[in-house]
Amino acid sequence: MDFEPRNHKTLPLAVVQGWMQAVIMHPDGIEAGIESPDAQRHLVVGLDDCESVIAPSRNLTGLERLSIYHNAYFARLLECMRSIYPAVARTLGDEAFDSLALGYLQAYPSRSYTLDRLGHNFAQFLDETRPDRDDAGQPTEEWPDFLLELARLEWAISEVFDGPGSENQHTLGAEDLLAVDPERWPELRLVAAPSLRTMAFRFPVNDYFTELRGLPPETDVPPLPSSGPSWLALSRRDFVVRRHDLESAQYELLTALIVGQTVGTAIAAIVAAADTSVLDLLAVQLRDWFRAWTAAGFFVAVEQVSD
Repeated sequence: MDFEPRNHKTLPLAVVQGWMQAVIMHPDGIEAGIESPDAQRHLVVGLDDCESVIAPSRNLTGLERLSIYHNAYFARLLECMRSIYPAVARTLGDEAFDSLALGYLQAYPSRSYTLDRLGHNFAQFLDETRPDRDDAGQPTEEWPDFLLELARLEWAISEVFDGPGSENQHTLGAEDLLAVDPERWPELRLVAAPSLRTMAFRFPVNDYFTELRGLPPETDVPPLPSSGPSWLALSRRDFVVRRHDLESAQYELLTALIVGQTVGTAIAAIVAAADTSVLDLLAVQLRDWFRAWTAAGFFVAVEQVSD
């Protein structure tokens, strides 16, 4: 039900709270927030009669008092964005990142009860607003692509950190794999730990991310790397997100296992793609890969595929 403006002391508290939330959270400012349909749904209040709801203080008008809360709200959101994307923020610099993040918050305002989802669309926003498109709308430079991939990595790290993990689960060790009859392996499925995911990039994003994290805060950022494919696995162990560099074949095999392919099917695919001259080496590598992956806690169970 809409309420006409009257003395703020007589308005129901829930109505005032709903109106203030709509005004303070509006991405285009207090004035736009007051006139927005969301705010008007709670209270039919215009700019001229705002003080019927928010009384002035000795030194501030009602609008100025609301602006303090609005500014504090968006300052908090910017702080959250910097905590989610510290590498992107440091690469761009504080001023450029804050400007970009404010544009993002205007395009994708927070709609969730939790700030954990605040940066969900940031990589998409970077792609939508990249400054290097030609008249046909095609990208012309590489550096926006690198920033987009760096944002993808940081968001994935955030999701893995906040998502389900295997801290209270048994993870497969080398002894568990050795206990399996070798003849059964092709028809078995390895169940991935809930935090495990693989990522493919056009740039050596993880190398840059690692180098940047190792530099003191006052140090200049390293130059952006040239394009070159890279692959990565992310997992969480003991509540710490781990980053594991992969080779192309490792990425293909691990990705296939994560989505539920049998061990035999997944291995057959990378064997078929390999040069015949390296098949013997690949057999040795496979043993090493599975040994490393089990040591890292990548898998939590072995399942027999039903006939």
